[in-house]
Amino acid sequence: MKDFVKTIYVYCTDFIINLANILDVSYYEINAILFCFLYPLILIGLIGVYIIQKRRLNKLKMS
Repeated sequence: MKDFVKTIYVYCTDFIINLANILDVSYYEINAILFCFLYPLILIGLIGVYIIQKRRLNKLKMS
């Protein structure tokens, strides 16, 4: 299990470094964009989808 986590960490770090090189920005800027902006937006979006799906399911159960 420890090797799996280490492999995932190394892959993600390499991905961010490569993305930073492709976009010609720093590693820290990409990291901030991903984890301070995109991740919270995706999380809020998924919570919204969950609430909508739960309401639809409740409406179907009522019918």
